[in-house]
Amino acid sequence: MTQMIESLHDKQVLELFHKIPKGKRLRAKLILKIAGSSDDAYKLAAIVELIHVASLLHDDVIDDALIRRGKESINAIFGNKTSIMLGDIFYSKRFASLTTLPQNVAYRVSNAVALLSVGELIDVNLSSEFNLDEELYMDMIYKKTASLIEAASASAAMLAGKNVEIYELYGRNLGLAFQIIDDVLDITQDSEKLGKPSMHDFKEGKTTLPYMYLYNRVDQKQKQRLKSLFKKDLSKDDKIWIKNKMQETSSLDDSINYAKKLGFEAMSVIKDENNDSLKKIIKDMIERDF
Repeated sequence: MTQMIESLHDKQVLELFHKIPKGKRLRAKLILKIAGSSDDAYKLAAIVELIHVASLLHDDVIDDALIRRGKESINAIFGNKTSIMLGDIFYSKRFASLTTLPQNVAYRVSNAVALLSVGELIDVNLSSEFNLDEELYMDMIYKKTASLIEAASASAAMLAGKNVEIYELYGRNLGLAFQIIDDVLDITQDSEKLGKPSMHDFKEGKTTLPYMYLYNRVDQKQKQRLKSLFKKDLSKDDKIWIKNKMQETSSLDDSINYAKKLGFEAMSVIKDENNDSLKKIIKDMIERDF
C-alpha cells in the first residue's frame, strides 16, 4: 500500500496516508489466505485495502465522525475537503493499479466499488427515519460492506484458479456477518474498546438489526420511547434502558445468532477446501468480545 502511495510522488499524500489508523486488514488477510503469496495476490490485497480506507475517509465525512479506531479522524484534524480528496486519490490510484491485473479480477473489484457507493447512498437515505425494513437493511449492508469482501474472496480465487462460486459465497456471508457483529458491538462495548462513542450508530440515524428486533418485541409505550431516542444524544440512563430491553427481549442474542448462522454457512461451503485459516477468520470474527 505504501509503495502504491509513494508512486504518486506527493509528500503530503504520503504523510496523510501514514496518519490514518490501521485496522484489522481483514480483506488483505482473506486474499492472501486464498491466493497465496504471489505478486498479483499482494497487489490485489493492497488495492482492496486502499479501497476500504478510501470508503472510510468518505464515510467519516458523511457521518460527521471525529474518531476513527480510537484516534482523531482525518476530517477532524484536516477538514472534510482534505478527507474527501484523499479518499478520491486512493480510489483513483487503485483504478490505475487494477489495470495491471487480469481483466476478470479488475472488473470484479471495480463493480464492488460501485455497489459499495450505492450501499453508502442507501445508508444515508435510511438515516432520515426509523427503518423497520429488515430486507432493506440487509441489502444495504451487503452493498456497503459485504460486496467488497465478497469481491476480495472471489478475485483471490480467480488468481489462484480455485472455485470462484464457493469463495464468493464464503466472502458474502463473512461480510454480512462481520457487519452485523459490528452493529452489535456498537451497543455492547464501551467507548474505550470501540474507539468511538458507544451507540453512535443510533445517534447517526442507523437502525441496525438489534434495534429492529427490539422495536418489534416491546409494547406500544416502549416503541414510542425507543423512537423518541432516535438520532438523539443518549443519556447514560437511555443507554442502560436500551441495553436492558435488548437483553430482556433477546434482541442482541438473536442478532449474534443470525451472524453466527451466516458464519457457519460460510464455513460449510469451504469445508472441502482444506484451509483452516479461512475457518479461523470466521471464528475470530463471530466470537469477538460482547
